[in-house]
Amino acid sequence: MSISAPSFRAVLGMAAVLFTSSALAHVSLETKQAPVGSSYKAVLTVPHGCKGSATTKIRVRIPEGVVGIKPQPKAGWTLETVKGDYKQPYTRWGAKVSSGVQEVVWAGGPLQDEHYDEFVFISYLSDELQPDSTLYFPVIQECEQGVERWIDQAATNKKDAADHSDAPAPSVQLLPKP
Repeated sequence: MSISAPSFRAVLGMAAVLFTSSALAHVSLETKQAPVGSSYKAVLTVPHGCKGSATTKIRVRIPEGVVGIKPQPKAGWTLETVKGDYKQPYTRWGAKVSSGVQEVVWAGGPLQDEHYDEFVFISYLSDELQPDSTLYFPVIQECEQGVERWIDQAATNKKDAADHSDAPAPSVQLLPKP
């Protein structure tokens, strides 16, 4: 049985829509790879609210080894940073730092479910981070009604690696220092 060209294009179009919908179904980072020992601009994309409800708060937890956080303010949103001591000192541009931003919170909006937006901060991926590993930025998305927790991290063993999460944490693959 053969498929006509118009039917084939229709099937491809439907597949593209389905793939795009699932790819945009969760909060994610725009840049998926970055080298250790370098600056990193984190652009968190928020593609929807919570089951139809508008987003009113985005909380992102900064992982250990990510330092020098400077979040971008957004019109209509308040901006808060939570600071604290790191588990160990990290190197940033040759200097040791032992404390800094550990969480960034944007509150306000609201960002309607049918719209998307981006929440941005710049940072430095310290030399102490391990190349060829994945760094996770857990995000809590609070809405007028409900909460989405984008906090799941990939399994580390082969048996669970095939498991799919409905709430993956945004992540970046760390590359070796240039």
